[in-house]
Amino acid sequence: MALVGYWRTSTTEQDAERQIQSLLEAGCEKDLIYGDQITGTSAYGDRPGLSECLKSLRPGDTWVIHELDRAGRSMVEMLVQINGLIERGIHIKTLDKRLDTASMPEELVKLVVGVMGYAAEMELKSLKKRTAEGRAVAKSRGVKFGRKKTYTEHQEAEVLKKRSEGEGYGTIARSLGMSRSMVQRIVKDQESVA
Repeated sequence: MALVGYWRTSTTEQDAERQIQSLLEAGCEKDLIYGDQITGTSAYGDRPGLSECLKSLRPGDTWVIHELDRAGRSMVEMLVQINGLIERGIHIKTLDKRLDTASMPEELVKLVVGVMGYAAEMELKSLKKRTAEGRAVAKSRGVKFGRKKTYTEHQEAEVLKKRSEGEGYGTIARSLGMSRSMVQRIVKDQESVA
């Protein structure tokens, strides 16, 4: 009856150390802690750490995660995964104390997982909405998104002049020491402004 831990962070800015430390304090052995740095909306098969973790679980083991949303942000996928583990005789325990299948009736587990999965999915939608609203406000204030220009105004003027004279992208790129894609980007950006 092993305690097998799993951690997940969505971005490189997030630190897994807090989750790993919590899993160790909960009794998971260091060699039985798996993890991924990948978004929660990714498919279960796209997470090598999770795949390895789930394969290592045996009947009677307990899968320990910091919070249920570390398992994913899709309610349906989460329910399928949790039900599959329960059917294999594996217990699930979250360190935020919201779920411990070893001490809960199966019906209550399904209800809790469904509600928590729904909450995680709604939080993700809300986060996407807030991000889009924030970007719109920033754009209205003149904030530029995307890559910085890697060419000068003089180079841009030369590209546009040569293009208006009928020269091809490749010819322009070679004559100015630029890549063909950069020439195409300059022309495209100018067309979108016009």
